[in-house]
Amino acid sequence: MKSLYTSAAALAFGATAAHAGAIDRSGQSVAVLFEEGRYVEFSLGSINPDVSGTGSVLLGGGESGDMAPSYLQFGAAYKADINDQWSYALIYDQPFGADVDYPGGTGYFAQGSTAELDSHALTGILRYKMPSNVSFYGGIRAQSLEAKSNIPFVAGYTGEGDRDWGVGYLAGVAYERPDIALRISLTYNSEITHKLDTTESSLVLGGPNTSVTEVDTPQSVNLEFQTGIAEDTLLFGGVRWADWSDFDITPADYQTLTGGSLVSYNDDVYTWSLGVGRRINDNWSVAASVGYEEQNGGFFTNLGPTDGMTSVGLSAVYTEGNMKITSGVRYSWIGDTETRAGAVEPAGTFDGNDAIGFGVKVGYTF
Repeated sequence: MKSLYTSAAALAFGATAAHAGAIDRSGQSVAVLFEEGRYVEFSLGSINPDVSGTGSVLLGGGESGDMAPSYLQFGAAYKADINDQWSYALIYDQPFGADVDYPGGTGYFAQGSTAELDSHALTGILRYKMPSNVSFYGGIRAQSLEAKSNIPFVAGYTGEGDRDWGVGYLAGVAYERPDIALRISLTYNSEITHKLDTTESSLVLGGPNTSVTEVDTPQSVNLEFQTGIAEDTLLFGGVRWADWSDFDITPADYQTLTGGSLVSYNDDVYTWSLGVGRRINDNWSVAASVGYEEQNGGFFTNLGPTDGMTSVGLSAVYTEGNMKITSGVRYSWIGDTETRAGAVEPAGTFDGNDAIGFGVKVGYTF
C-alpha cells in the first residue's frame, strides 16, 4: 500500500496535473522522501489545455482561438538511507511555467501575442526519523527562471528576461503509523527571488532598453496525507496553499506603457485533492482522485485567463520485482473568467474551457 500511495497519488499531484492555480505546474511534492531503501524515479507528463475566449465589442469582438499550447513536464528524483535515522533525497522538477500563443488572423485584439515562462529546480532534502514515528526534514532548493513576451496590441511590445538562478529552502514534519498505513506530512516552501536582466522594445519607447526585473516565485505550504481504510484500500489527499497574491512580473517599459503588471494575481490559491487507491493483486494497483480550486473572481490578465478548476484523475501502478511503472490521466474543467486590457473591463470572456493530461513514471528500488 505504501508503494501505491507514493506512485499513484504523487503522479496525480504532479505529472498529470493538467491545470493548476496561476502558473503552478509540479506541486512541489516530497513524497519520494518516504520511499523505502534506495530508490530512483523518472516521470514525464503531456498536458493539453484548450483555452479560448471572446473579445469585448469595445475591442472589436472576435474569437481568440486556443491560446494555450500543449507542453511536456519532466521530473526525476533519487532517495537513499544513510542509516536507520537519516535519509536524503534529490528532486528535479519544473515548478512554474506558462505558455501563451494567441493565433493570428482571428480578429481578436490580442491576436499574435505570445509569452513563455520557464523554470527548473533542483532540491536537496535531509530527513531525520525519530523513534516516536515523527520525522523532521529540511533542504535547499536552487531554481532558475526565464521569461519572454511579445504583445503587439501594447504598442508592439516585446520583452525578454534572461535566465537567473535563485536559492530558497524548505522545511517539514511528518507523522507515520505503518500498521494502519497512516502518514501526514506538512511542508513549507520559501519564496525564491530572481533578478532577470531584461531587454524591452516598443513603438512608443523604442529600444532595445535594458533593466532588471525582480520576480519572487511564491512561498507555499503542502499538507499531504494517507491512511488505510480497509484491507488493500487507501485514502489519500492533500491541500496546497500558494501565495500568488504577492507574485508580480512588472518590466520597466511595460509598466510605463500600461501603468500595470505584465502578470499578477489578486488572490492566493488553494488546491485540494482527494483520492482512493486499491491493490488488485501483487502486480496491479489502481487509484482515482478528484481535485478542486475555488474561483476567486475579478479580472485576470490576458496572459493567464483562467480562474479555478475541478478535475478527475485515474492512475494504475504495475509492479514487477524492484520496478514499478505508474501511468495516469487527468481531466480538468477550467474555471470561467474575464480579462482586463487597460481601462476596458471585460476585454475578453473565457468560458467552457478544459485540459487533459497524461503521465507516466518509472521507479526502481535497489
